[in-house]
This record gives sequence, structure tokens and C-alpha cells, in this order.
Amino acid sequence: MKKTFEILGFILTLQGLAGIVHVLTGWFRYGVVVRHLGFLDGYEVYASIVLAVLGVSMLIASDKADAWSGAGGESGSEGGKRI
Repeated sequence: MKKTFEILGFILTLQGLAGIVHVLTGWFRYGVVVRHLGFLDGYEVYASIVLAVLGVSMLIASDKADAWSGAGGESGSEGGKRI
């Protein structure tokens, strides 16, 4: 599950940043998903920012999920106690 969150977070962050760069400079014309969604006309900047923030939050959540699951190197010798 951690790897899925990492991949999805990376893709969302990349799409958000590419959308912002496209709005500001005109580059990445074909690689930006937000540009191809007609209902977002006029709101491309906001949608790109939301995608970038959502992607970064998914990357952070993937690290937290790894720590919460106990896979972060915890040996379990504390008798089930979490510190």
C-alpha cells in the first residue's frame, strides 16, 4: 500500500507542477491533464495547485502509513507497546 501511495502521490505532484509551469510559461502543452478537462476552463491554476498539494500530502501519508504499520524497523520486543 505504501508503494501505491508513493506512486500516486508522485504522479499527482508531477501533474500539478507541470500544470503550474504550463499556465505560467506555456510549456508541457500535451502532458498536463488539467488542460484537457473542459470543466476546469479558467480554473487551471487552482486545480494544478490542488493536485500538487494533494500529491505532496499523499507522499507524506505514505511515509506515515509505513511508520504506523510497524514496518519501520520495529522488532516488537516491547510487548506490543508503541512509543
